[in-house]
Amino acid sequence: MASLVAPAVRTRTARTTPPVRRPGLRELGVLALVYMGYAVSRVLADDSLAPAITRAARILDLERTLHLDVEAGLNRWFLEHDTVGVVASFHYASAHYLLTLVVVVWLYVRHRAAYGPARLALVGATGVALLAYLAMPTAPPRLMDGWTDLLAVHSAAGWWGGEASAPQGLGWLTNQLAAFPSMHAGWALWVALAVSHVTRRRAVAALAWAHALITAVVVVGTGNHWVLDVVAGWAVVLIAWRTVGPQRAYDEAAGSDVGAPSSHLADRH
Repeated sequence: MASLVAPAVRTRTARTTPPVRRPGLRELGVLALVYMGYAVSRVLADDSLAPAITRAARILDLERTLHLDVEAGLNRWFLEHDTVGVVASFHYASAHYLLTLVVVVWLYVRHRAAYGPARLALVGATGVALLAYLAMPTAPPRLMDGWTDLLAVHSAAGWWGGEASAPQGLGWLTNQLAAFPSMHAGWALWVALAVSHVTRRRAVAALAWAHALITAVVVVGTGNHWVLDVVAGWAVVLIAWRTVGPQRAYDEAAGSDVGAPSSHLADRH
């Protein structure tokens, strides 16, 4: 009799056991939602060029007041030095996606404690940027008189089309008026913050910060963003990092351990 009951118990137990979680699939779903958000914003965004150029002109006026209007000179220098222009074009079209994805995967695999808050900061900052693109489409310098679209000039050397940094023939998938804030600059800063948070190797952290600074120069020099676009992109990411990112969790843990024996608070290697 016991031999008949045992299999039944095992069967019921097996049936009531919750399904095994697949966190990797969940994370892919989050990334898919971010991409869908961008796609929806592309469809809903106002593509009227005139008001976008007006906003860009106001940004340029403010930069002139603040003596930050370096775009024209930098763009011209990139144009006069072909090698710099080609390398910068490849950086703009590739590093933004590849390095961010590499760091996301690295955090997920090697630094899981920091991964969740870091991902939340990245997604939150990107969401704010998408709302900004919908609310105030802004033209980049390359769509205005006096600037050159470096990626268009060097499109024959790369895999992108002449109309955008997307693959040839897919330029229509991009939002050409998504200049403010610059999430090329924002994501690069996120990479620097994330890498610096989890590593003790100064050389690795220095490379991450170099990527952030190089990206800032590249997006301006190629004619894709204004200096204040970069500042805004950095600000959005910094605010997200401080409010929902790993730094907040670290600070809260440090605060809760005041007066307690010291412990290793960060997942650093």
